[in-house]
Amino acid sequence: MGRSRLTPEREAELYDAVLDLLREVGYDALTMDAVASRTRSSKATLYRQWQGKPELVARALRHGKPVSIEDIDTGSVRGDFAELVSRADDQQMERDSALMRGLAQAIHNNPDLHRALREVLFDPEMNGLDAILRRGIARGEIASDCPALRFVPHMLIGAFVARQLLEDRCIDAAFLSAYLDAVVLPALGV
Repeated sequence: MGRSRLTPEREAELYDAVLDLLREVGYDALTMDAVASRTRSSKATLYRQWQGKPELVARALRHGKPVSIEDIDTGSVRGDFAELVSRADDQQMERDSALMRGLAQAIHNNPDLHRALREVLFDPEMNGLDAILRRGIARGEIASDCPALRFVPHMLIGAFVARQLLEDRCIDAAFLSAYLDAVVLPALGV
């Protein structure tokens, strides 16, 4: 793929248009024709840059993600999670939560989208989370045999899903911070 043909500014413009379209019409109704029209580009250009709609959507979501776990290392697990929360933007989390809820059904019906999201969005975040936890083990903050280790991603995803379902409210930094302090960190023995 020849991504180098697009300037970073043009690529960001395309990703923003994809995210806007996702919010407006959802994944199933989003078409490469609509993206091409919205961005004044050709479908051929879009297909040259991205293999198809699943990869384009996954990369747009990754580009629009304001916080990356991969570059956080404060020297402690508690500090890493606090830094993650401090970088979070409540409005962005609300928009991202709405997008992910909208994509949840599409993921079940479209294995290509699931694969693309996993490769481009989820796996890098899980690798970053795993690095935080491995450093915590190496520093002696977390026991290497802590049974909660394998459930940390589930706990974090659960916070995002459960708040919306149980309280009809999107997650925000205050809730996430309290959740980490009350649930995740104690489960890890931190």
